[in-house]
Amino acid sequence: MGENQFSRELRLLTPTHFENVFQQAIPAVSPQLTLLARLNNLDNPRIGITLSKKRVRRAHDRNRIKRIVRESFRLHQHKLPHADIVVVGKSGLDQLTNAQLFELLERLWKKITHRCSQPVSG
Repeated sequence: MGENQFSRELRLLTPTHFENVFQQAIPAVSPQLTLLARLNNLDNPRIGITLSKKRVRRAHDRNRIKRIVRESFRLHQHKLPHADIVVVGKSGLDQLTNAQLFELLERLWKKITHRCSQPVSG
């Protein structure tokens, strides 16, 4: 249990952390979710979640989605690059079942991992 914990060090906590990711983000996009990542200098990935009331109306749906995102992140954190990741919810996200959401996140984690491992061109 100790290696798969979800401690404070694994969270983006301040608006500055979020802004830092938004400035130079590596995206992974789906119709219901967008993941934005930016490599960090830490020994672990960190996650932040943004779900607006406009996109996901009911509080219990927002809470369910956040729980699933955190659990999926907790299970995949050792395979993810050392990056700050912001999960942005879109319209229709509350229509997904828990299993569909886990599957979608699995695909997006792989996409982010692949894109963060590529050398930056420019």
